[in-house]
Amino acid sequence: MTHVDGSPEVLDRRVGPYGEVALRRHGALLQIIANGSFLMDTSDGRSERHLVDAALAALDPARTTPRLLLGGLGVGFSLAHASADPRWGRITVVEREPAVVAWHREGPLAPLTRDAFADPRTELVRADLTDHLRDTPDTYDALCLDIDNGPGWTVTESNRTLYAPEGLRACARRLRPGGVLAVWSARPSPTFEDALREAGFEGVRSEEIAVARGVPDVVHLGLQPVWRGRGHSPYSADRTPSFRRRAQSCADEGSPHGFR
Repeated sequence: MTHVDGSPEVLDRRVGPYGEVALRRHGALLQIIANGSFLMDTSDGRSERHLVDAALAALDPARTTPRLLLGGLGVGFSLAHASADPRWGRITVVEREPAVVAWHREGPLAPLTRDAFADPRTELVRADLTDHLRDTPDTYDALCLDIDNGPGWTVTESNRTLYAPEGLRACARRLRPGGVLAVWSARPSPTFEDALREAGFEGVRSEEIAVARGVPDVVHLGLQPVWRGRGHSPYSADRTPSFRRRAQSCADEGSPHGFR
């Protein structure tokens, strides 16, 4: 439903720890607005689903039940899509806005993620993503980040650190050897690709997804190198298939060489 003048109807507006967030209805669409900037809506979801699929496709197919971290709950497209895929193991979604969590738990967004939250693989962490990456002892096979409109178009100023060298190093520390970092963006960012390479990620590339507005959505991807452990740089990986299998076995079994 919209107002008589065609403008969106505000269903809820709250001031949270990082500013104002609002949930609007515009016709059949639900929209999340953060600090006055459009963040996302329920119109499509192709690129959010592709974020999850691209991360899984980048992993070694021999890696069973990989553990996934989703940075940002949004309207729930990525979470619902990941939960619908039995190949994923544990799915951790990190969301810092209490209002967004409430809209999914008991509000208008609940139908989109009800089944995903009922999935025993799903874990919700209510925290700022940068804090979680710094503080958690957990490691993941894939990090799928969708908390901004892109590396150069952040919702809050504090999010910029995530795409800076220190933030990318924090992502790398949370990835198991051979793991993948996937970052959603509303537009291509060659500068961010360079930043991923500078941070030591391998196989850096961007995959574009056509959307109705013309400028394609983008998923930026980078792989955490497989490395030899003590006495060797994590960026001087032995890339032989046999070594990759041994390194993954270490990660799965909790070896100190596997970041556990």
